[in-house]
Parts: sequence; structure tokens; C-alpha cells
Amino acid sequence: MKYKVVLLALVLAGIGSFSQAEPIPIPAAPEFEASSYVLMDHASGSVLAQHNPRKHVEPASLTKIMTAYLVYKALAQGDVHLDDAVSISEKAWRSVGSRMFVEVGDKVPLVDLLRGMVIQSGNDASIALAEHLAGTEESFAEMMNAQAKQLALEDSRFINSTGLPAEDHYTTAYDVALLSRAMIHEFPEEYRRYAQKEFTFNNIRQHNRNRLLWKDETVDGIKTGYTTTARYCLAASAERKGMRLISVVMGAASPRSRMINSQALLSYGFRYYELHKLYHAHEALIERRIWHGESKFLQLGLDHDLFVTIPRGRSHSLKAVVHVEPDIMAPVSEGDELGTIKITLGDEEVAEEPLVALKSNPKGGLWRRLFDFFIRLY
Repeated sequence: MKYKVVLLALVLAGIGSFSQAEPIPIPAAPEFEASSYVLMDHASGSVLAQHNPRKHVEPASLTKIMTAYLVYKALAQGDVHLDDAVSISEKAWRSVGSRMFVEVGDKVPLVDLLRGMVIQSGNDASIALAEHLAGTEESFAEMMNAQAKQLALEDSRFINSTGLPAEDHYTTAYDVALLSRAMIHEFPEEYRRYAQKEFTFNNIRQHNRNRLLWKDETVDGIKTGYTTTARYCLAASAERKGMRLISVVMGAASPRSRMINSQALLSYGFRYYELHKLYHAHEALIERRIWHGESKFLQLGLDHDLFVTIPRGRSHSLKAVVHVEPDIMAPVSEGDELGTIKITLGDEEVAEEPLVALKSNPKGGLWRRLFDFFIRLY
């Protein structure tokens, strides 16, 4: 598609209020022994550090992030409810590994199973929830894979709801970060459970395995994982001064290693990068002439807020240029893509997003179309 470049760069929203301090030299990101890892900004999706980010690895209990996501989605849609009495099957009761100690035949409130899965990493709770949503854990795995496609998790495949070792059950550090980002963004109220440090069920008190919750008060999630083949995994998230980061470490050598190195990634990101919200969703960024429409002009903008994550002290180097179609003809529907906006930092492109019509503009009446026809003709 041909675009006309608008030579006058747009003024970045609020850019004058950003710090113009001297840029901080950015050192290399932390390096350590692990199968793979990723550090991602939650708002912008920018990857700030990575090692083998798309390597297929066993997710262990990080699988339960997807299990929880599907439960949260079902809750939001009204398909299940927190006070549902969930029947505990023999399969759930017999599950191995971490458990919340439900009993076969019990009716357990769904909210307790959620706590048992999120806080205690209960495999019995995960299977019970999967069966409640889909009838069988196998059918639930199909739901997991369908959701993975919708979230563009291109290197993930799920066989069960727990993360217990299974052939062809895998993900990547990058996909776990994407999934975590979606979960936090879409279900912020449900996400709060991940910060809970302990949970008691059947008079058994168990602690959250994410030791970063005790080490760093800004950390509020997300999930640990371990099997002998996956080794030690941790997806963590922290928020400081309005900036949230997500770290994912896969295949660390020990619980201490996954905790220390997750902390190192988060500290690196907060120390050397800053987040800026450049434009609001549905804000008019540019107005263009539209031909043969009811209205003569059409406003273009973004269908979502635009954030960028950049090295500290370099906001003054941000620039924006819009590219729009040279001739916009009615009819146009709200949301139609009619151009792009590119954000650069020096010579580096840091974001590119489509510009969309903020309102529909149908074809105008006969006189409007005739008038525009002769204007364009001459």
C-alpha cells in the first residue's frame, strides 16, 4: 500500500515533562547459567534482556499460568463462578507432586482451588479446575492450545494442566512472558492472588514457593516451577513507580539461582530503562481530507495506548512520523487501517503501529460526491 509521508513529525504527548538528564550508559544485561530467560516490559512488550528466548523447554508448573488464564476467562464470561462447588475426581486426588490435599469426592469451592493452584501450585487443584471447565483434562489441554494460538504463543504446546512431564509438552521463555503479560493486563484483580504468601486448606498451611515475595516488596508474582527434567523455573513480575517488568527464567540449577537471577534481571530493567506513554487510545493524531464522504475530514489515531521502553535519559531523542494513504475515499469504517505511525530513538525504530479511522465516514450525498469529483478533476 502506498503511503504519503507527513514530513512534520508529531509532537510526542507530554514529552516536555520528561527528564532531560544525561543518558545513563547501559551495561550489558546480566548473564547466567539457565536454559533460557527473558526480561519484558509489561506495558510496551519490549524485550530488555534475553537468552535463548524461543528455545523449546519444559515449563513445569509455569503451565499453570495458562490453566489460571483459562479459569479467569471463564469467570469473566460467566461460565463458572468463584462459589461453584467443584467435584474432586479420583484422578485429581491421585495426582503426584505438589498438592493442596483435596479428598476424592469432596465438593470444594472454585475459589479455594484457585488459591491452591496459584499459591501452593497444587496439581490436584489444577486437574480439578481443568475437569470442571472442560469435562476432562485432555479436553482442557485442547482449550489451552487453542488459547495459545489466540495469544500468538507460537512455540508452545500443552498436554496437561499441571506441567508434569509429558511428551510434546513445551513452551519458551518468550511465550511465558507473553502469556504472563496477557494475564496481568486482562485480569488484574485475579492476578492479585499471586502476591499471597501462604494458604491454609484442610488445616494444612503451605507457603508460596516464590521466595522473591519475601525478598522484594515490589514483586507481586508470578509462578515457580520444578521437575527433574525442567529444573528450576520462575516467572516473576514487579512494579516500581508505574513501570511493571516481567522476568522469566527457565532451567536454573537451584531454587536460589532462579531467585537471584530473576532479581538481577528485574533490577537491571528498572535501573537502566524507563517507560513512556506517548499516545492515548482513540486520541486524534492527525486529520486527513476524505473524498466523497459525508464529512470532508477524517481523524486518525490508535486503537490502543502506545508505550515505549527506552534507555534512561534519552527521551529527548524520540521522534514520530506518520505515513498515511495519499487519497482516502469514502466509505470508511471505524477501525480501518489507513496509515502507520513510527517511533524512532535516534536511528533505531522502537515502535510501529497502524493508524486507524476513529469514526466511520459513509459515502456522502450526490452533491457532495459531484463536488469532490470536480475538485479532484481540476
